[in-house]
Amino acid sequence: MAILLSISFKFVFLFAPFFVVSMFLSLTRTDTRKTRQSIANRAVFAALCISLILFFFGAQLFAVLGITLDSFRIGAGVLLFLSGVSLVRDGVRANAEVPEEQRDDISVVPLAIPTIIGPASIGAILVYGAELEGIDLVFGVIGLVLALLFLLACLHLASWLEKILGRTGLNVLSKVTGLVLAAMASQIILTGVHGFMASMN
Repeated sequence: MAILLSISFKFVFLFAPFFVVSMFLSLTRTDTRKTRQSIANRAVFAALCISLILFFFGAQLFAVLGITLDSFRIGAGVLLFLSGVSLVRDGVRANAEVPEEQRDDISVVPLAIPTIIGPASIGAILVYGAELEGIDLVFGVIGLVLALLFLLACLHLASWLEKILGRTGLNVLSKVTGLVLAAMASQIILTGVHGFMASMN
């Protein structure tokens, strides 16, 4: 149970729910409540499908490209660290901004990609999927699903969260999420460096 909670919390912070809520509110400001719910459902479903593909095929991808897990840990950790710094500094995840032109369907692009799942999230999901084995892999999938369900709940309650927390409160929580992401990134990088150094000896 402790492993499941740990993995779930990692994915919750990885998806940066409060930043996603802010983006969701900006992108759906003129939409009706029913339309918002539909967009939220499609966006999270798309994010789930993409996440599961990344989660299960990361190890095979590394093998095809000839990249070691430790090397990818370092690269993914750097990207995640930069994403965390961007959240702390600007309250916005790198490569995820409100587009200037209005799209007919925003659920997949830009909401699912790159708002929920950006380059840093992709790297981290690949790493977690490749390093988990056995029962931990099952916990990983459950944790991933639980994190996305939490995000879905936040999106359905987006208007309420905005009223309670305000834009300032959402921004502060996004910055706190950025701090946690930076710490997670540092751990991934250190694990990768330690594994790389051990393989050299």
